[in-house]
Amino acid sequence: MSRAYEVGQADAAAAEAELPLLACRIAAGFPSPADDHLERRIDLNAHLVRRPGSTFFLRVEGDSMSGAGILDGDLIAVDRSAKAGEGAVVVAALGGELTVKRLARGRAGWELRAANPRYPAVPVPDEGFSVWGVVVAVVRRMA
Repeated sequence: MSRAYEVGQADAAAAEAELPLLACRIAAGFPSPADDHLERRIDLNAHLVRRPGSTFFLRVEGDSMSGAGILDGDLIAVDRSAKAGEGAVVVAALGGELTVKRLARGRAGWELRAANPRYPAVPVPDEGFSVWGVVVAVVRRMA
């Protein structure tokens, strides 16, 4: 089971970190000429965090969610106010540890499912379990 750590509360009064956002889209196949027009500036906090008062970030450790695009070392934005329904990727406290998994209904009730076939589903117990929030964004450094 992968663990998540490094909790940091998003601060509504945090300094804006606006970076340039180009007006053109980038082709992931063949390269295209660059567009010289700047659309606007983008604040990544505003782009990733819709509810600053209920959002926090965690750094992921492990590969149990690799099939969902959440990799070891990624930062995830977690919204405590978002509804944790069927199929949601959630951060949950289970047996005193945090984990990130997909919430699903199994034959015997709710379970947490990894997005990596090497990890079995974990039944949600009646006690010792709580959902901390729903994963709403993933941030990954490429280099």
